Amino acid sequence: MIDPHGLSTSPFERASVAVVGAAESDLGHCAPGTSPVDLMAQASLRALSDAGLGLKDVDAVFCATSQIRFATTALCEYLGVHPRTHDGTQMGGSSFMTHMAQACAALERGQCEVALIAYGSTQRSVSRAAASPREFNPYETPYQPVLPISAYAMAAARHMHEFGTTRTHLASVAVAARQWALMNPVAWEKEPLTLEQALASRMVSSPLTLRDCCLVTDGGGALILTRADRARHLQKAPVYVLGFAQELSHLSISNMPDLTTTGAKITGLAAMKMAGVTPGSFDLAMLYDAFTISTILFLEDLGFCQKGEGGPFVASGAIAPGGSLAVNTNGGGLSYCHPGMYGLLLLIEAVRQIRGECGVRQVPGCELAVAHGNGGVLSTQATVVLGAVHD
Repeated sequence: MIDPHGLSTSPFERASVAVVGAAESDLGHCAPGTSPVDLMAQASLRALSDAGLGLKDVDAVFCATSQIRFATTALCEYLGVHPRTHDGTQMGGSSFMTHMAQACAALERGQCEVALIAYGSTQRSVSRAAASPREFNPYETPYQPVLPISAYAMAAARHMHEFGTTRTHLASVAVAARQWALMNPVAWEKEPLTLEQALASRMVSSPLTLRDCCLVTDGGGALILTRADRARHLQKAPVYVLGFAQELSHLSISNMPDLTTTGAKITGLAAMKMAGVTPGSFDLAMLYDAFTISTILFLEDLGFCQKGEGGPFVASGAIAPGGSLAVNTNGGGLSYCHPGMYGLLLLIEAVRQIRGECGVRQVPGCELAVAHGNGGVLSTQATVVLGAVHD
């Protein structure tokens, strides 16, 4: 049980900031002419409505997207908001966990009262290449890798070599994600996926097949945060930010120190220490699954299983519905949606699960969740611990 007064041995006052609003924008393939800012604004208004607040209440804005250089400025202009504090830090898919840490700091220092975190992408409508253009890398570009897929394929191949991980293990991640997605009304994928179908899918970058790769969709989302004293008087049950940490290790995959160990090993330990919890405490793990190998790496590095045991762990059915650990209950980037930078959607699902709003896919008694974001080619990692507080 989490102390309602925030009293613990943790260095973080655990009940000081809470998420009070969460919403997705339209997802999938959006109407012609829709812009990333349209989606950010749509999600922002929905999240504010969810919180019982309005635009006049927002005095801090945090957002990032690969399609707009000045994303925060663009969104503020669109909404007619003039924030006291703002940031547009771009760390790829982990940006929004970083934004949450920044929002918590600003709220605790009294620099703002209500913080908005938002994201939007039209990468399916305009194409992945147009939404996320690749920069020239003198060490890798001459070899013409299919990025980011080839980078993750290298990590998967190394994991197979060192630990005996198999393509069946990878496919088990995709199958579990699809099983969760079939319980999510807004998930992109609507058809069941068998292990045999996943294994037989088209090879993209060996050893990764099409079903080992995330979706390419449009979409976005938004979160509203405020201090605990205000959160308790709003219309939805607050979900408290208990811990967070971030890490960067490399930009290009050729500079990753160890292809089988990510920065999640550092961020998970730090975020859980801040929250005063351990891996065995969690009811839910929302893990950035741009590729099936990512889920296996993060399960290991966050401490849900030992290094090298992620493959057998997922193949046992542990992360599928009815398994020992609820993972990516919205269907994940593999089957729910993946609009380029997916991290904010992980946080939204975690909030909804803790609130008990997820219908048939609801995790019973969900009170503590971890959301882990990933950016670049396993380059930036960020972990957030979220929880309920009971009187």
